[in-house]
Amino acid sequence: MNAGGSGPEMRDPASSVSISGLVHAGVVMSRPVKRSFTISGHRTSISLETAFWEALKAIAAEERLSVAALISRIDAARGKSGLSSAVRVWILQHYCESARRNRA
Repeated sequence: MNAGGSGPEMRDPASSVSISGLVHAGVVMSRPVKRSFTISGHRTSISLETAFWEALKAIAAEERLSVAALISRIDAARGKSGLSSAVRVWILQHYCESARRNRA
């Protein structure tokens, strides 16, 4: 059971982070925040949860890019999926690749 007694505690298998702890901390359960950007001369907007915006900002800073430039790069490679979904998947892949490199 988790600390709240509402069911079994779930853990991320790749870390020691308690998923239920993240939920209670408000990290997982945030409402999407919409932001607008100009990509290739066209105005567009995407909606992401706060945790994804924070991850996107951190990755952009690591790569010395603006958030808009990083989103433009993701947009160019996304294929037919929606931009918000493509950004979420790209962030997940970025951190999975980083975890693999750190284990090697």
